[in-house]
Amino acid sequence: MTDMRRTLLWVVFSMSLVLIWDAWNRHNGQPSLFGPSPARPAASAPPAAATGSAGLPAPAASATGAPGSAAALPASAPAPAVAAQPVTVTTDVVKATLDPTGGTLVHLELLGYHDQNDRARNVTLFDRSGQRLYLAETGLIPPAGGAGLPNHHTAMNLVPGETTLKDGSNLLEVKFESPEVGGVQLLKTYTFRRGDYVVGVKHEVVNRSGAPVNPRLYLQLVRDGNPPPGESSFYFTFTGPAVYTDASKFQKVDFKSIEKREPNEKPGHATAGDNGWVAMVQHYFASAWLVDGASGAKLQREFFTGKVAANTYSVGMLLPVGEVAPGSSKAFESQLFAGPQEENKLAALAPGLELVKDYGWFTILAKPLFWLLTQLHKLIGNWGWAIVALVVLLKVAFYWLNASAYRSMAKMKAINPKVMEMRERLKDKPQQMQQEMMRIYREEKVNPLGGCLPIFVQMPFFIALYWVLLSSVEMRNAPWIGWIKDLSAIDPYYILPLLMTGTSLLQTWLNPTPPDPVQAKMMWIMPLMFSVMFFFFPAGLVLYWLTNNILSIAQQYLINKQLGVLGK
Repeated sequence: MTDMRRTLLWVVFSMSLVLIWDAWNRHNGQPSLFGPSPARPAASAPPAAATGSAGLPAPAASATGAPGSAAALPASAPAPAVAAQPVTVTTDVVKATLDPTGGTLVHLELLGYHDQNDRARNVTLFDRSGQRLYLAETGLIPPAGGAGLPNHHTAMNLVPGETTLKDGSNLLEVKFESPEVGGVQLLKTYTFRRGDYVVGVKHEVVNRSGAPVNPRLYLQLVRDGNPPPGESSFYFTFTGPAVYTDASKFQKVDFKSIEKREPNEKPGHATAGDNGWVAMVQHYFASAWLVDGASGAKLQREFFTGKVAANTYSVGMLLPVGEVAPGSSKAFESQLFAGPQEENKLAALAPGLELVKDYGWFTILAKPLFWLLTQLHKLIGNWGWAIVALVVLLKVAFYWLNASAYRSMAKMKAINPKVMEMRERLKDKPQQMQQEMMRIYREEKVNPLGGCLPIFVQMPFFIALYWVLLSSVEMRNAPWIGWIKDLSAIDPYYILPLLMTGTSLLQTWLNPTPPDPVQAKMMWIMPLMFSVMFFFFPAGLVLYWLTNNILSIAQQYLINKQLGVLGK
């Protein structure tokens, strides 16, 4: 029994050191021990080349979701003699930049969210700069063998109109018109609404040729494979594409798997369906193409992911527009969500969209815990105190289970002097020592594992709460008390991490001292090692662990005092 516990402790301790060292390396820009460091965007590639259409499936290959050959994809249109200036659109919640080339969304700031590293700046989601690449592109693809059609490389004209949402107005429309390409004109209209992170995107196909056309519409998101700016190296959240259908549910596709995919290899996600959406996910924020309503209900669509260029990836879907007769037009409605992962609002937008909020393996427990946290916030009005209240409720729910564990540990602490004396007496007779130890446990009616099982039972709930606090955008810019102005940022004075370190050491003192001197030393070293990571964790997470520690100490202190084992 002792050897097994010693082995487990050494394994946990060794892995903790490795993980801390790896996190420190990544924090300082060094390669990870568990994977290659992310490549940087190709500096030599201009934006138009970096966002080329190689990420779009060729018509013949699109059923598999594999990227098609460049020859079958939209070709770049000749550059206009004078490049049209990007258009800046401002509402009460976003500031967007639209490039007349393709009418592409190339920049989006969320006005209600401050950058974690520079609070004078807004969070930037979409971007096209020397450091970042993240775009929303759309266009038309002709049938196999058909003539070229307007796509995201086509130079379009802005239709004159307002580009700022005026006071008293709830709607702002920005419209682009393409020239005729293959006898087809594409009209693209963005509709921004007050207080809304969902942008309506209407594509109207006008056939001015003498023959019917049957194009397909592609909606795609393109971004580099780098983590979001300011992302911590001390905890992991998913960044990358996602695909959802009712049949296959939510499927994350990491950049590494796209990078490794062979040209004709099937992707590990759904490739077709009559429902569903595609998204790009990162910590706290997401973007997604949604198709619903009259134009999208039960409409067959194809999903794809692919590598566009060096460290540049795409996710998107292809949809049939239907046949457009000569001299007629057809409109197709879609929506682009780009904003914070507010779980309840996402769930109302599309089935499964709330799943972009990454809870890891503990979604089934995390969702009800988040619901309870939001209810507490409605009552209290402060997210920090709501976290404290939720931990208190969990400790109350597990009170008797914890009491059983603490009583078992208190009994172990009470018999510890007897065990230590026996170990010293029989230190040269290990087999007899084990037998004598088992005899002491039987006589004293102590189960050496009795303090472990109750803790293991409730650990999934506390891990799920950890993911709730880590993933919830509601924690951003949310103050608690005094110096804690943002629960999603590091405690600026490290007061909470220091208190957590102190409470962890106090818990160790209250626990029974292991008979093995090596184990005893490790029991003091491990809280210190784990506490190092909490100096780099968001204040909300540290507050959660600190509250749990304080309540555990109070309960364990009372039980130890009741059984008369304090200080032993």
